Amino acid sequence: QLQFVESGGSLVQPGGSLRLSCAASGFTLGDYAVGWFRQAPGNERERVACVTGQGTPFYGDSVKGRFTLSRDNTKNTVYLQMNTLKPGDTGIYFCARRRLSCSNSTTDFDSWGQGTQVTVSA
Repeated sequence: QLQFVESGGSLVQPGGSLRLSCAASGFTLGDYAVGWFRQAPGNERERVACVTGQGTPFYGDSVKGRFTLSRDNTKNTVYLQMNTLKPGDTGIYFCARRRLSCSNSTTDFDSWGQGTQVTVSA
């Protein structure tokens, strides 16, 4: 089965940090772009960051300067380092793939994982 397995979500206080992992299962990351998305209760799923197959990262305005993407193709895993977390970062975080390049549209991605819950609260 082709999918990602996300992990690393937790309850954290505002201003704290988390590192999420997105491990590919059933396929090799290779040239795929990988996007991180989050979905808060009652909201649509939004893309927060994406890294191209060549390793170029893109960030949403709300996370720019706070979140950092990295990928390790030898471990078939993409990471999302999240710093200075805010309550607005709360949600389920998913990752998914797209051939080569990033896109702002969730429908352009496939092989979605089950997600990992991030809760930012005092």
